[in-house]
Amino acid sequence: MSSRRALKLAEAVRHVVSSAILFELKDPRVRDVTVTYVEVSEDLRFAKVHVSVMGDEKRQRLTLRGLQSAAGFLQAKCAEKIETRWTPKLTFVLDQGVKRSIEISRILAEILPHPAPTETGEEGTSVDEVTETASAGAAGSVLPDASADERQVAEGSSDPESNPQSA
Repeated sequence: MSSRRALKLAEAVRHVVSSAILFELKDPRVRDVTVTYVEVSEDLRFAKVHVSVMGDEKRQRLTLRGLQSAAGFLQAKCAEKIETRWTPKLTFVLDQGVKRSIEISRILAEILPHPAPTETGEEGTSVDEVTETASAGAAGSVLPDASADERQVAEGSSDPESNPQSA
């Protein structure tokens, strides 16, 4: 279980490293990198920086090598910006989460049937039934695609100043 202090340091390291990679790092191997999250050890001396790299596996390995060679520079940037007794030693790990989620979405799109576009909601209720149910519900509910008049009816507003059409 991470302590609050470790979580705060992890967020600070993520911010400093991501901005340094984006604006200050001049290594041509390091491109299209996103720092997804940082794990800091309990003693705050080590930090695993999880990065997502767009591109094929060869490009990802090359970028990871570039980041490992720039670890000292990035650690010095962390030392400048974050005031701690010890600056955590940075190691970089490739995060496959984004790539896996894109692959899962693609597979699900192929497998799941595509519903025919109709005027019914998810459970077979028509759009009019949903409108009636929402307006009869809580007084503060607003439908996302309702016109201004329907919103005022749904909110229960009868103030003539708030309704310019009735004045």
